[in-house]
This record gives sequence, C-alpha cells and structure tokens, in this order.
Amino acid sequence: MAQDRDVRLAAQAWDAELRSRGYRVTPQRQLVLEAIAKLDHATPEEIAASVQQTARGVNISTIYRTLELLDKLGLVTHTHLGHGAPTYHLASDADHVHLVCQDCGRVTEVSPDAIHALITALDEGQGFETDVAHLTVFGRCAECRRG
Repeated sequence: MAQDRDVRLAAQAWDAELRSRGYRVTPQRQLVLEAIAKLDHATPEEIAASVQQTARGVNISTIYRTLELLDKLGLVTHTHLGHGAPTYHLASDADHVHLVCQDCGRVTEVSPDAIHALITALDEGQGFETDVAHLTVFGRCAECRRG
C-alpha cells in the first residue's frame, strides 16, 4: 500500500518534470518509469518485459528511445554492472556505489561514505571528481568468499 502511494507521488513528479521541459506524458513513458521504480537495476529487456505485461504493443525500440530520453532529462540513470546491457534506476536513487560479485552476480549497494577516502584521495591527488552514480566495484561477496 505504501509502495503504491510512493509510486503515485513519484509519477506526479515525473509528469511535472516532463511537462516543464516541453515533453508529453505518454503511457509508454509512464510505464517505463514505473517499471524502473519497481525493478531497480533493470536492463532494457527486463523493463520491456515488465511494460509488456500491461501494454503488449510496446516494442523494445520504444523502450530504448524512452530510456534515452529519460536519461537525458535526468529522470533515470544507467550503470554498467558487467559486460552486458546497462541497467537503469531512478536518478533520485542513484547516490550509491555498486558492488558486484564476480562469482554469484549479486549486486549490493553501499553509500558513497563507504569509499569517501578513495573519493577524497582521487580529488586531492589527481583533481579527479568521481561520478559515484556510475561507480561499480567488482570482487567477491562475503558468501562466495566463505565458499
């Protein structure tokens, strides 16, 4: 119930943002945003499968065009969690670092505070500003290490 309310509130914000930038709020755009909110870290194909449960006529090229627009507008962001397709999540939820287990594929999110020292060292030593929203660290999770 609370999740439905959160999605409705988010949908109102998405609608307002699209309209304020001169874009129409189409059912396809709304369904893509709702799928991303529900799935979290979803590939375009996973988003398409979710959207097609409600609207079978929405094809994958529409999903890709919509994702490109929503990314450009800053409503969603993508990251690469491996060699395959990028995964998308809401830009409002993008302030985290992805930890990807190379053995089991588990994706864990941690606060940027967990790597604050690295971010600071890169900034101070190299003048390099880290884009945390696109940061992925590969390794082995605790379960796989226990073996």
